[in-house]
Amino acid sequence: MQSRYFGLSRSFWFGGAALAIVSAALMVGSNPMSVFAKNGASNSNAWYAASPSSGVAPSASTDSTPGDNRAVEAATQSAKAMSKAFHAATMKVAPAVVTITSLPTTLRASVGRKATPGDEEADDLPFGLNGTPGDLLNDPRFRELFKKFHGAPNAPNRGSASSGSGVIVDPSGVILTNNHVVAGGGQITVRLSDGREFKAASIKTDPKTDLAIVRIEANGSLPSAKLGRSGEVEVGDWVLALGQPFGLENTVTAGIVSAKGRGLGITDREDFIQTDAAINPGNSGGPLVSLDGEVIGINTAISTNSGGYQGVGFAIPIDLAKWVGGQLEQSGAVHRAYLGVMIEPVTQERAEQLKLKVHSGVLVREVRDNTPAAKAGLQPGDVILKFAGQDVNSPRELQNIVERSPIGAAEPIFVLRDGKEATYNIACRELPADAVAASDGPAASRSERGARSNFEQLGLLAETYSAQSAEHAGVKADRGAVITEVQPGSPAAMVGLAAGMVITEANRLPVKSVDDLKKAITAKSLSEGLRLLVRTEEGTRLAMIRVAN
Repeated sequence: MQSRYFGLSRSFWFGGAALAIVSAALMVGSNPMSVFAKNGASNSNAWYAASPSSGVAPSASTDSTPGDNRAVEAATQSAKAMSKAFHAATMKVAPAVVTITSLPTTLRASVGRKATPGDEEADDLPFGLNGTPGDLLNDPRFRELFKKFHGAPNAPNRGSASSGSGVIVDPSGVILTNNHVVAGGGQITVRLSDGREFKAASIKTDPKTDLAIVRIEANGSLPSAKLGRSGEVEVGDWVLALGQPFGLENTVTAGIVSAKGRGLGITDREDFIQTDAAINPGNSGGPLVSLDGEVIGINTAISTNSGGYQGVGFAIPIDLAKWVGGQLEQSGAVHRAYLGVMIEPVTQERAEQLKLKVHSGVLVREVRDNTPAAKAGLQPGDVILKFAGQDVNSPRELQNIVERSPIGAAEPIFVLRDGKEATYNIACRELPADAVAASDGPAASRSERGARSNFEQLGLLAETYSAQSAEHAGVKADRGAVITEVQPGSPAAMVGLAAGMVITEANRLPVKSVDDLKKAITAKSLSEGLRLLVRTEEGTRLAMIRVAN
C-alpha cells in the first residue's frame, strides 16, 4: 500500500527529489535573499507566523482589470460597512440584555406513560422516599440521561429550571420580557451581561399579550436599551435578534423583517413582527433591534416542525410592549377599552357589494346590548372604516386601536351604512375581565361559553366536554373537561398537558364537567398533589402535579 503525503504518492515524492535539490541549489546561487540563504528567515512566511500589521497586498491576477479591482473593493467596503453597522447596533443594546432563569415550584411531576394496574400507587410516592426502581425512572436526571442515549422525542421538561432572555428598559432595574419566561410562580433570577445576579423583586404580567416586566434592586444605575417605534418599521428592514438561545449567552443573529401584523393564535392579543433573524428556544423575551440600535420588538415565538429555528420567528411590536408595560408599571394590570361589537373582515364578495376594496374596513356582525357601541347607535351590517382618525383594515387592527384608547373619552368612529357614510361619537368603557375578544365569536362571558373555567394555579383553561367542544378536541371521550389552552412554562405545561386533551378523572374522582374538576382541585391543597387521568390521541395517561404553596 502506498503512503501518501500532501496528496502525493511516495513514488512521485522520491522520483522528483533530485530535481528539487538541483533547483534549490540554483536558487541559492542566484538569489542570496532566498529563504534558504537567511538564517531564521524560513519561518517568516510559515502558516503559523503572525500576520504583519501592514504589508503589500497580493498582486492582482494577470487576467483582472482595474475595473474588476474597483468593483471588488467597492463590494468589500460595502460588506465591511454593514458589519460595522451590525456591530454598532449590537454594542448599544447588548449590555442591557439579561438572562432570566425560572426555578419552578412544582415539586414533582410525571406524565407520559399509559396507565397500568398498580401504577397509581407508585405515582403517588415522591422520589427518594422508598428508593424503588419506579422512583429512579421518575428522576429528571435519569430521564435526561435516557433521552441522550435513546432519543426520546419531544419529552416535556419535568420540573427543571428553564431560562429565557430579557432587556433592561429603565436604569432603575425594570426589565421587559415574555410572560411565559416567568410564568409558573417559581423563583426568578436575573443575570446581567457583566455576570451579576439578582432575585426578582417584583413581577407583573399580562398573559393576553405574553408580556411581563420584572424589577430588580441593584445599587446604582444599570445599562438600559433605547426603545424605538415599531410603527415605523418596514418589511425588508435589517434587524438583529439578541438573547440567550439554548443558554448560549450574548448571542446575536441578523435578518430582515419579513412581514408585519401576523397572528398565530397563541395569545389573545397578537400583532407580531415576523423576521428571519434566527430565534431559538432561550431567545424568548430578548430584544429585536434595528440598525439604529433601538429595540423594536420582543422576541416571542417561532414557527417550526422541529422545535428549532426554521426561518420564521415572531416578535411583539415595541409600541404594544410600551403601552402594556406602562399599564403594568402604573397600576399592576392592563386596562383595555372596548366597543361591544362582533366584527369580521370585509371579504371579496362583500367588498364587491359595498363597492369597497378587499380588507378595507371591518364588518359589524353583532352589536351587544348595553355597550358603548349600542349607545352610540352602531348597527349590524355597518362597516367601520376609521376609528379615532385611524384607518381600519382588519378586525385585529381595530381591536388594537380601540383597546389602547382612553377609557371614557369620546372618539369619532367613521362607518359605511347602506352605501352612505356617517360619523358617530363613542365613549369606550373598560373591557370586563371575563369578556371575550371582539373577533373570537359570539360576545359572551366565559361562563356563557360552555362553562369554561380558568385554572390559574395549574396554568390551563378548560371547558365541559360537549358535542361542540369535541370538534376542537384532539381525542374522543364520553365526558370530561376539555383543555382549551395551556400557558407556556406553567405546571400544566411541564407535565405535558396540552390543548385538546380531555381530563376524565381528578384525584380518583370522575370528572364530567369543569365543575367536577373545580371541586377536585379545591378539595385539598395542590401542594399535596393533583392526580389527573387524561385522554390523549395515544390513549389514557396519568399526570401528577404538585405545586408548592
